[in-house]
Amino acid sequence: MLKNKDILLIEDDSIDSMSFKRALSELGIKNKVRHVENGEEGLAYLSNIENSRPGIIFMDINMPRMTGPEFLKIALEKNLVSYIPVVVLTTSREEKDKTECFDLGVSGYMIKDIHFKDFVITMKTIFDYWTLCDFPGL
Repeated sequence: MLKNKDILLIEDDSIDSMSFKRALSELGIKNKVRHVENGEEGLAYLSNIENSRPGIIFMDINMPRMTGPEFLKIALEKNLVSYIPVVVLTTSREEKDKTECFDLGVSGYMIKDIHFKDFVITMKTIFDYWTLCDFPGL
């Protein structure tokens, strides 16, 4: 369950980060958001045993230093994302990006460039679904 679990947001764009947090606020989601700006920082966060294990990860694809798919490949190799749903937040509508991410086991793929109201509705659907699921790592 996501109840009382942190959310890890891997996003380099500050406006997108603020929109994400605003959407959570509008939905009344009180989980703490741990925000890092790229895949390298995401790996460092997950590798640090002093950090709480997130209940869900939202990540961008196109980031400096390490892309989302690069992050996922390493995180999977190091067993850092076992039982943690990963949802991609991206502006990419490229089929190859979508295919690569799903091949790496992401739980969802969400286009960011939708209207904020639609973004909030989609976020609600994601959280409703993952709150109902009970996975060992959550």
